[in-house]
Amino acid sequence: MNIKSILATACGLSIGITAASSGAPIEPGNRAGPEDVEIIPRDVLFGNPERASFRASPDGNYVSWLAPLDGVLNVFVAPINDIDNAIAVTKDDYRGIRQYFWSENGTHIIYLQDKGGDENFHVYSVNLKALARERAHGHAHGKTHFELTPFEGARAQIQQTSKQFPNHILVGINNRNPQLFDIYKVNITNGDMDLILENEGYLGFNTDDNFKVRFAAKYDAEGSVVYYEVNGTTVSDTPYLTVPNADSLTTQIVGFNATGDKLYLIDSRTGNTAALFERDLETGQTDLIFEHPLADVSGVISHPETQEIEAVAANYLRTEWQIVDDSIKGDLDYLRSVQDGEVNITSRVKDDTIWTIAYTRDDGPVEYYIYDRAEQKAQYVFSNRPDLDDLPLAKMHPTIITSRDDLTLVSYLTLPVWSDTDGDTRPDEALPMVLLVHGGPWARDQWGYNSMHQWLSNRGYAVLSVNFRGSTGFGKDFINAGNFEWAGKMHDDLLDAVDWAVEEGIAIEDRVAIMGGSYGGYATLVGLTFTPEEFACGVDIVGPSNLVTLLNTIPPYWKPAMELFNTRVGNLSTDEGLALLESRSPLNFIDKIQRPLLIAQGANDPRVKQSEADQIVEAMVAKNIPVTYVLFPDEGHGFARPENRTAFNAAAEAFLAQHIGGRYQPIDDDFNDSTIQIPTGADGIPGAKDALGND
Repeated sequence: MNIKSILATACGLSIGITAASSGAPIEPGNRAGPEDVEIIPRDVLFGNPERASFRASPDGNYVSWLAPLDGVLNVFVAPINDIDNAIAVTKDDYRGIRQYFWSENGTHIIYLQDKGGDENFHVYSVNLKALARERAHGHAHGKTHFELTPFEGARAQIQQTSKQFPNHILVGINNRNPQLFDIYKVNITNGDMDLILENEGYLGFNTDDNFKVRFAAKYDAEGSVVYYEVNGTTVSDTPYLTVPNADSLTTQIVGFNATGDKLYLIDSRTGNTAALFERDLETGQTDLIFEHPLADVSGVISHPETQEIEAVAANYLRTEWQIVDDSIKGDLDYLRSVQDGEVNITSRVKDDTIWTIAYTRDDGPVEYYIYDRAEQKAQYVFSNRPDLDDLPLAKMHPTIITSRDDLTLVSYLTLPVWSDTDGDTRPDEALPMVLLVHGGPWARDQWGYNSMHQWLSNRGYAVLSVNFRGSTGFGKDFINAGNFEWAGKMHDDLLDAVDWAVEEGIAIEDRVAIMGGSYGGYATLVGLTFTPEEFACGVDIVGPSNLVTLLNTIPPYWKPAMELFNTRVGNLSTDEGLALLESRSPLNFIDKIQRPLLIAQGANDPRVKQSEADQIVEAMVAKNIPVTYVLFPDEGHGFARPENRTAFNAAAEAFLAQHIGGRYQPIDDDFNDSTIQIPTGADGIPGAKDALGND
């Protein structure tokens, strides 16, 4: 398990697959107004992509992708030389599949699915050969589908795949103890399962291509993350690696080479940003591979057979790649010449002759290619959103904002395509603005296509996303500057960004909305309670209202990482920590709310429980403070079903238009296919009562 994945998902927001699109923005110098630019329909922006997540099979004979089947995302497979002859190999009929991959044997597709957003993911296997025989002969010759982790109420996560074990995967499952993930070796062809290691209190494990558990990690009494070597089923008592709390979000073991004698480590202990190191496990020799002065290592390219590092990425304003192995330099140089988007390698076949490539950009579709290395030729396959071709999409501008205490806040600004006629990244006239706050908070905003930015800018708003202190990717000092600053200096950064936008002539001072999901929803509630006159309105999506109740109801499998919250948010077990948490909880300050508030929640959310929304809504209603509450009974921490995404955004769009004056597409029938409920405050959304069929 990647330890950072445990630590960094605390209040992140997952809203399902978002897909890119293309457009024809108005060229600088051409005068136009909103009346000259069509309103892009919500179902085009937030519906399912036509095709996404393009991959090649290990043998290079087939390709796969996600696409709608009867309106629901499923996995499709086609011969690599006959893309049009694709068949659906899964049959989800409601929520849609968002995570899948090829097994190393090349004959099975593995996918994960939860129920209603509860995040208790189960692992499934599809036998493509058996499925082909069934289709050819009209009946099954062997089982076509396996549920590999059939444990009700348990969560499974993929630990490791390996070419050395093509018919098996390592899976972590918390079926024995909901707080702890045991490691199992699972046969994907028949579902047989063997326990490899029982978890006796660890955050997680690092495993290698030999399916050996190499390290186990947990917090110590000082809040450091300590790694211990594992020999078979025995965990050493002697620490191998101790990561101080200040480095815990920027230092981790990330993997091994194929032979298991080299360890790769992202480490910030000797500097500020997280650099990539290689360690010889026999000699202990540790060498620096790559370090960026402003940003943490954000990704690597490794050889599909040897697992040796070939290139390393860091993302400050945009992603930058440093080539480590010159054998792929010619490939990347060529691929950069094919398209103007950022190059992403989505798969490499076993003999490394074929790559699948995704090009991403801020105002265009994700375009998928098949790259033949021998011919050094990339062949276009398809884009994920052809229905957005030629529509007016906007550019996203990386922007630096300086906080009141001189921190550098990497931010991203999107303007309506008609608003900046001289191309100087400033509108001709100040605009209403939406401050769109990311979740986490241990996450970040980044450059690229963003459906929310496109939607809101198309409606006439400037859209600003700010990497406030505590965001990841910019070194440990920046993350640690956010410790114990929920509703404190983290909020000050957002206020400073709004002031900057007003001073720059971007935003109209009294027409700024704050909106976000998860931590961004919390920031919205903070904005309306702690600074009640700063924002014209707020849209809170699955945001916690009380930090005490939030931390008392976290998922059980977060319990081993509780020290993360104790040392960065507030410690429930101390009087001082409890007082801090209470003082930073918007629920305790609802009397200060002066501006309209829209709250949206998924009933099955395991991270931020429905009770977080219920309690603030109930308190506001009891005190006759207006609030609009939107609830989805079949969603969790964000809205995965496109019908629900579209319905919520229809409500939010009408709400924003009413309070900060952008244009909007009427709700019409956008509620019809969703499960949207509005328990209170439907009259706060223009057209909502009619759309619900209420009088």
